[in-house]
Amino acid sequence: QVQLVESGGGLVQAGGSLRLSCVDSGRTFNMYAMGWFRQAPGKEREFVGAISRNGKITYYGNSMEDRFTMSRDNAKNTVYLQMTSLKPDDTAVYYCAARLLATEHAISTWWGEYNYWGQGTQVTVSS
Repeated sequence: QVQLVESGGGLVQAGGSLRLSCVDSGRTFNMYAMGWFRQAPGKEREFVGAISRNGKITYYGNSMEDRFTMSRDNAKNTVYLQMTSLKPDDTAVYYCAARLLATEHAISTWWGEYNYWGQGTQVTVSS
């Protein structure tokens, strides 16, 4: 059973940084590719980034690759999203998600392919 819990959100000024964490309480974390998505009020869910099971492959959404970095520590059942140079447009609820994949190097960018979701953590960037 996968249970994801995000943390690290909060209020930050534009140009600031935050690091989000997502911990899986299950025992098979390394069998899952992980993703981060976000959703702002009145907007559709947006892909932020994804990381493969072994952490060697990452991929980011538009305009995020130069500011956001994903990493994972399989020993700690944790995936991270380091966000820098934050902008007011980054304000949203951020969700982590897990997808069971047989391939160590594969990732997913579409939210519909993910099997499990966390409850989300709010990120607010003030101007």
